[in-house]
Amino acid sequence: MTLVHMMLLSGCWSKKELTDLAFVIAVGVDKKDGKYVLTLQVVNPGNVAGATQRGGGSSGLPVTLYTSTGDTLVEASRKASKKISRLTYYAHTNLVVIGEELARDGITEIFDAIERNPQFRTTASVIVARGRTAEELLSVLTPIDKIPANQIIKTLEMTEKVWGENLNVHAGEVIESLSLAGKEVVMSGFRLDGNRETGKKTKNVQSIDPYARLRAEALAVFKKGKLVSWMGGEEARGVLWILNKIHQTALNIGWKEKKEAVSYKVVRSKTEVTAKMSKGNPVISVVIEAEGDVGETLAPIDLTNPTQIATLEKKIRNEIQKEVQKAIRHAQREKSDIFGFGEIIHRTYPKEWKQMQRVWDEQYFPHLPISIKVDAFVRRTGLRNKPYFQ
Repeated sequence: MTLVHMMLLSGCWSKKELTDLAFVIAVGVDKKDGKYVLTLQVVNPGNVAGATQRGGGSSGLPVTLYTSTGDTLVEASRKASKKISRLTYYAHTNLVVIGEELARDGITEIFDAIERNPQFRTTASVIVARGRTAEELLSVLTPIDKIPANQIIKTLEMTEKVWGENLNVHAGEVIESLSLAGKEVVMSGFRLDGNRETGKKTKNVQSIDPYARLRAEALAVFKKGKLVSWMGGEEARGVLWILNKIHQTALNIGWKEKKEAVSYKVVRSKTEVTAKMSKGNPVISVVIEAEGDVGETLAPIDLTNPTQIATLEKKIRNEIQKEVQKAIRHAQREKSDIFGFGEIIHRTYPKEWKQMQRVWDEQYFPHLPISIKVDAFVRRTGLRNKPYFQ
């Protein structure tokens, strides 16, 4: 019995002391001269805690950046031990940044390594550094959120929620899209504005107007794991309408001769995408329902008049439909099914999908008939029914 207890209470054989770990909060991946360049944004725990306790006035920086190169990502990660005095720990990594040049070459090898790493969480957000390397993006110090990775993630989450032209895509979603024949990868890009060299220094966060800023950019459209184009503005929002990712946004609607005369604040939306077969060919149906409020009027519109409200709702429906059509045309030009229409057909008609799968991108998707139906409603007009403009 004593021997049994000794075996059960043998201790934590795999334990690691916190003081022996380097917590990697963000990973950047680039490629240079045929080798991977791995950038690790590592948290300085003492400085982060000090900044919290002293209201952001810590003497040191909250993060440190390390770079290493290798023929593979695993090699580059291991070689980082030459510069880091602790064991790299990826369990808290919540951001992956991919340089645009590498994204155009292909990202499948990156996610092969991520999926095989038992430490790495598939809930980590993934972005593309537009026009920059991942290292350049991760080297900028940010205000408000002291850890740059957190600033990027929170910005991405907020702009997806209130504006609707960006997606917070997780590593697990990218892995799933790479594994499916009827779904291509789409993710958000981030851009670095301003002076990158000054952005690396503490003076960037000590200025009321930072010398360098990070901002959410257009959507990166992939085909077979390679970046092929960017979609911004109304096209990007059209993608989110189809993917049922619009939480809130604002549409500017023309009224009579004046363009962008009424601001329509979307507060709730729902999209359903279905597939059917017609004469042996697939047909996709997209049904969108939107509810919102009148947020601003710059034209003489009588919001007490039901006829004018009905006219406004019709204009809103047309605007949403136009954005969706723009997104579809762009994706069909690139032959990249970022909407997952093929996967919907696969689930609905598995036998027919077997015949279409191999030529889906080249033969079916670019010419796929897509029916779009939009229902939009004005729920509230605010305290003022008649605008100042008469």
